[in-house]
Amino acid sequence: MKKIILKAGKEKSLLRRHPWIYSGAISRVEGHPSDGDTVQIYTSQNVFLAHAAYNSKAPIAARVWSWQQDERIDEAFFYRKLTHALRFRKDLGLSQFSTGCRLVHGESDGLPGLVIDQYDRILVFQIGSVGAERWREVILDILKDLCHPICIYERSDTDVRELEGLIKHTGVLWGELPHDLIIEENGLHFAVDVMAGQKTGFYLDQRDNRAKIGTLAKEKDVLNCFCYSGGFSVYAKRGGAKSVLSVDSSEEALKLAQRNFALNGLATDSQEWQCADVFQMLRKLRDQNRKFDLIILDPPKFAPTASFAAKAARGYKDINLLAFKLLRPGGILATYSCSSGISSDLFQKIIAGAALDAGISAHIIEQQMAAPDHPILLSFPEGAYLKGLILKVSD
Repeated sequence: MKKIILKAGKEKSLLRRHPWIYSGAISRVEGHPSDGDTVQIYTSQNVFLAHAAYNSKAPIAARVWSWQQDERIDEAFFYRKLTHALRFRKDLGLSQFSTGCRLVHGESDGLPGLVIDQYDRILVFQIGSVGAERWREVILDILKDLCHPICIYERSDTDVRELEGLIKHTGVLWGELPHDLIIEENGLHFAVDVMAGQKTGFYLDQRDNRAKIGTLAKEKDVLNCFCYSGGFSVYAKRGGAKSVLSVDSSEEALKLAQRNFALNGLATDSQEWQCADVFQMLRKLRDQNRKFDLIILDPPKFAPTASFAAKAARGYKDINLLAFKLLRPGGILATYSCSSGISSDLFQKIIAGAALDAGISAHIIEQQMAAPDHPILLSFPEGAYLKGLILKVSD
């Protein structure tokens, strides 16, 4: 039997159903498991805790598949898990609003390291753990059977694969990728670049937050920073924004954003597009004494782990301080962090410090998170990676 025996007292997190076992918690490994093998986890008193995928190379040495001692980790197990994940999304009723959906959200669906996003009839497949890698062909066959896609495309190009001892991999796994991929979201249309776009091609997690911005934008001058493919900008313009300035450091992202405006028949006479470093652009706008009624800050991940938190906090404070200074009295700031290493409490403290340094008073009018197809398992708070605050500056 392949087993991991934990050090005394290191079972506490597993008793709370947290799915990660760090290498430092392990007393010994029995049975000579290979990386990706399923092992049984036991306390120092030889009490069964879980079945998990083993990885000798990573700081997270095991990721839990199941808490049931009599459950086998086999093809039938993955069929049950994937069927449950798809039913979960169907019950949410999202298909009436969007043809893009996250079907599998890693640990929150009991499938550590596995992400599956659906864009119409295209599935984007992303593996970030040795355990999921071991079962890739089984998972692919099940997805074909359950989803009937016309194409499955792999975007296993995240940095976490290197931590897991895996090489990055992208490309078509099955079927043929259409030349043009368009999804519908709340009556709007968006082009998705699954081959080279950020994440798996689109920010599905911001779906509800984009819709909220659309309700706040009427007759406002809007600044959208780190705009990527222009999702927030499109919603703001449809919502009646007076003007929208969209900023991103990528020319390709801005071309995609401009195409999304065209796809939705939105007027471009009150649009500005700036390819620039956002930090520098915010300072330039400040020096020009530009003012806005609504500013969106949706930066990339500054802190992938808690060890980056201090450096990330400086970056978040910098851009939010500048944004506060660019807002007119009574203006609104929608600010986000997708950094797992920054907790909700810390993020709010950073924004509060930025407001204090800017010499303004602001109120939180809404706290935001990822869309419901990105569920958060109660025993896995790391799943709450996306934090958002909508703040209104006092008159």
